[in-house]
Amino acid sequence: MPIKPDPVFALIDCNSFYASCERVFRPDLAKVPIVVLSNNDGCVIARSYDAKPHVKMGEPYFQIKHRLEALGIVAFSSNYALYGDLSERVMSLIESQVPAVEVYSIDECFADLTGIADPGEMGRRLRAQIVQYTGIPVGVGIAHTKTLAKLANHTAKRLQAQTGGVVNLCGDHERHWVLRNTAVSEVWGVGRRMTLHLQGMGILSAMDLAKAEPWMLRKKFSVVIEKTARELAGTSCLELDEPDPPKQEICCSRMFGKRLTTIAPIKEAVATYMMRASEKLRAQKSYCQKVRVSIRTGMFNPDEAKYARGVVVTLPYPTDDVRLLTKVAVEAVEQVFQPGFRYSKAEVMLLDLRQPGEFTDDLFAINQPAEASRVMAVLDEINGRWGRGTLRAASVPAHPEWGMRRELMSQGYTTRLDQLWRVG
Repeated sequence: MPIKPDPVFALIDCNSFYASCERVFRPDLAKVPIVVLSNNDGCVIARSYDAKPHVKMGEPYFQIKHRLEALGIVAFSSNYALYGDLSERVMSLIESQVPAVEVYSIDECFADLTGIADPGEMGRRLRAQIVQYTGIPVGVGIAHTKTLAKLANHTAKRLQAQTGGVVNLCGDHERHWVLRNTAVSEVWGVGRRMTLHLQGMGILSAMDLAKAEPWMLRKKFSVVIEKTARELAGTSCLELDEPDPPKQEICCSRMFGKRLTTIAPIKEAVATYMMRASEKLRAQKSYCQKVRVSIRTGMFNPDEAKYARGVVVTLPYPTDDVRLLTKVAVEAVEQVFQPGFRYSKAEVMLLDLRQPGEFTDDLFAINQPAEASRVMAVLDEINGRWGRGTLRAASVPAHPEWGMRRELMSQGYTTRLDQLWRVG
């Protein structure tokens, strides 16, 4: 009977992903520090490595705008269409080269390298191909467990000049060196409070945690920290995840680009958010029985009157039909809107989600008409082929005045034909 090989995982993580995306089509910014801003250009949500010493995460843009200009730091509005497209290209390239992939977030994934003769060489080849084909630099950490692979990736980025962006901890010597030279606070899944508890027990490094008695950790803390310790010691406890189960709630909310005082644009916003929420609903093949709609004013300006209210509406039958969902949501706005306030945000939430056949109906219950399901299938097919928003509800404007402020947004180099990269 053949011996089953030890599992080998690679954690592939894009370096400063949002900033790297902005640099792909702007080679003039290769050596320029970059920050990316949140919705409505509110605060800093991403920084290139050379910007990190000068800017803190979460700093409000309006407070640091002049400082950024003085330091030569370039700010961008978040261009999620560009980031999502480049992420898909990176992940597709990785999936074409390895047996299995678990996409962990927009900028990182675990890959299964079990059985590959030289995992380190495979990691270097993947890294080179990703840079060559997408322009996105990545770090690659390789080990026999997912926790060690995460630690290897952290080391690959921390010591990039020495490692070339790839660290392989499948050997005992390399693994022990990294464990000894990594603080326990840097271990995946060990938060600030857990760090304090562990330090109080004399567990200061990743090596200390790897040598700790797993059953003691389980008794004192949880099975999660026990598995972390076992993984650091080289015993694989975490496999590549199966697809996530359908969500039990779906929410879509945005801050308006400006304060709204009349009901008409708020209805437009709610219809727009419902369009996106219903796409997510159909993507996981669920039906919705209830909808919650809420609006609120800004809550932090002492000179503005404050108001917030939401309402839950039960649908006549479980549905994924955006037309019915939008009609119900827009009508709900009339129940919660009060004149005399300056509204800053709206939210739609789909509740009581179930798969088809999971709703208990009586003999005379109304069900979604079959033609509605066919219309939704055509809608999704058209938007999937030609881009989101190609076909939409009439109440959803193409260019709303209340839309997000994104005055510093780069072009849609890979997502819009009229904004393709031009080389002259």
